[in-house]
Amino acid sequence: MRIYDISLDITPQMPVWPGDPAVMLQRVVDMDTGGAYNLSHLTMSVHAGTHLDAPNHFLGGKSATIEDLPLKTLTGRAYVLHLPDVDIVNAQVLENAEIPPRTRRLLLKTRNSQLWARQDLKFHPDFVAVSPDGASYLVDRGVKLVGVDYLSVAPFKDGAATHQILLQAGVIVVEGLDLSKVSPGRYTLHCLPLKLVGSDGAPARAILIGV
Repeated sequence: MRIYDISLDITPQMPVWPGDPAVMLQRVVDMDTGGAYNLSHLTMSVHAGTHLDAPNHFLGGKSATIEDLPLKTLTGRAYVLHLPDVDIVNAQVLENAEIPPRTRRLLLKTRNSQLWARQDLKFHPDFVAVSPDGASYLVDRGVKLVGVDYLSVAPFKDGAATHQILLQAGVIVVEGLDLSKVSPGRYTLHCLPLKLVGSDGAPARAILIGV
């Protein structure tokens, strides 16, 4: 059995979505300066690094928040689909990709993963994302969880439509995965967000177990 940690490192240097607060991790009690223990303070967006989107992120109102997401969807068999040569994941790309039947958890490995492999900490607005028609295709295929290897499932300049299509259909969105060391194929996924009651998203630790 091999375990792959597909979570991003949370550091003050990590890229965040433009306009979101930067990550701040500060030691407020320090044994090296006479403190009786070490204690740190963390400030960050709930959509920084590896994280989950709740429906409330783009649907608002009384839509589900992060604690409402079904744990059974966040744990189970997943398929890593490698799409190294695409600039957008649209319906045609997905239809031609030969996704295995009955795939319910789909992780998309694209050229984005090369950014994490070379520790590129700049934000890249030209990242590969899922188009609205790609999102509709995933819903029609019965996918219940989709994971992507950059900070958003949707294109930089048109984020609402893809999110809304997926979240309205109850598809769980996992963003900010590092799939650089993972080969395409079947795995067991464990992806658990912090239980932030009433939140539109939450950081998560995600792992894949080879099967």
